[in-house]
Amino acid sequence: MGTSARPADGAITLAELREFASFESATQRYIRRSLDIGLRRRDAMKLWSRDLVEEASIRAQARIYGRLDEIKGRVPDDSGLEQVEPFMAPLVTISAFDLGQDRLGSFSAYRFLYERLLGAGSRPWLPGAFCAAASLPHLHPEKRRLLLQSISEAAATAAGWSNREPTFYPEWVEKVDMSKAN
Repeated sequence: MGTSARPADGAITLAELREFASFESATQRYIRRSLDIGLRRRDAMKLWSRDLVEEASIRAQARIYGRLDEIKGRVPDDSGLEQVEPFMAPLVTISAFDLGQDRLGSFSAYRFLYERLLGAGSRPWLPGAFCAAASLPHLHPEKRRLLLQSISEAAATAAGWSNREPTFYPEWVEKVDMSKAN
């Protein structure tokens, strides 16, 4: 028997689309590129590399994202401290890399990306990983301040989190040559 979409599913997807649309274009591009690398959707180097600097950045990101499968497999199913270190340590490292790329300028952009890279089970851990990564000294003090101010009190102190998986995964969209569209 197939599953049918509930009316609420469409509203949730629309909310995810709106959230993505609220991000700056550079953030949107970085999220799409990161999903291509992290989820191995397509050849990120061929699709996203515009110059040697970006090529080096994609290589570094692919190397560091090599730990995503390990992290996904270690998402704690409860708040037991024995499960925290093997999950959080590599998550903070990858998060620090992404925040250091200067394309995820807020907790909402970070959360949007990481919910898709790691799944809904990671939600309770994302505020802590974000704050840890945003506090590291590799970021300029002003950048650290802006990042840490971007997380709302509600996000930082939530009593519970949805276990609903994201539905909208943004992808590359080919540009249309409008002169040839007619």
